[in-house]
Amino acid sequence: QVQLVESGGGLVQAGGSLRLSCAASGRTVSTYAMGWFRQAPGKEREFVAAVTWRGGYPYYTNSVKGRFTISRDNAKNTVYLQMNSLRPEDTAVYYCATSTLAGTTVSEYAYWGQGTQVTVSS
Repeated sequence: QVQLVESGGGLVQAGGSLRLSCAASGRTVSTYAMGWFRQAPGKEREFVAAVTWRGGYPYYTNSVKGRFTISRDNAKNTVYLQMNSLRPEDTAVYYCATSTLAGTTVSEYAYWGQGTQVTVSS
């Protein structure tokens, strides 16, 4: 089993920044790919970013490229999502998840956190 706990969400004005953290415990999470997803009210959960277990090859959905940065610290079993130039359309509950596949779909991720709310005001 893997346990994931997100933190760092909150309310921010458009153009502002937030840094989300996801602390992992349990199985050897350092060998898992780590991803961030988000779900806005009335919408499906969507992929945001992911990083392979060594921290290389981060990849992003197009709408956040150049604004968000995913990173991980395997010594701390923590993955981060630095979000800059936030927009109202970034408002959602953000979830971290782990996968052995480093994919971009919900079904590829086996373990999920409880989510943290990010609200961007205009």
